[in-house]
Amino acid sequence: MSSFLNGVNDTQALTAPKLAKQAVSPSEAHNNFAQSLESAINKVNEAQNVSDEKTEAIANGEIEDLHDVMITAQKASITLETSVQVQGKVIDAYNKIMRMQI
Repeated sequence: MSSFLNGVNDTQALTAPKLAKQAVSPSEAHNNFAQSLESAINKVNEAQNVSDEKTEAIANGEIEDLHDVMITAQKASITLETSVQVQGKVIDAYNKIMRMQI
């Protein structure tokens, strides 16, 4: 799972024990999460842009390696689909937390 989303995940961001050892203020935690999320979204966008560029290049006859174009398009598709699935899981988790009785 280390290559999750074409390297979108940051294994350090996913290891909560490191953060638990240190006293992290809420604003620092917010900033860390925001940076991780922004990085993930940027990498998904980058994969989509590379796929679009290669698809356009093959349509214009600039490159002839169809296999590379198809692999790049499939990687971009899987990356996007995985990020949508992760988004759904995050929303489900948020809804469960909001339904908890205090």
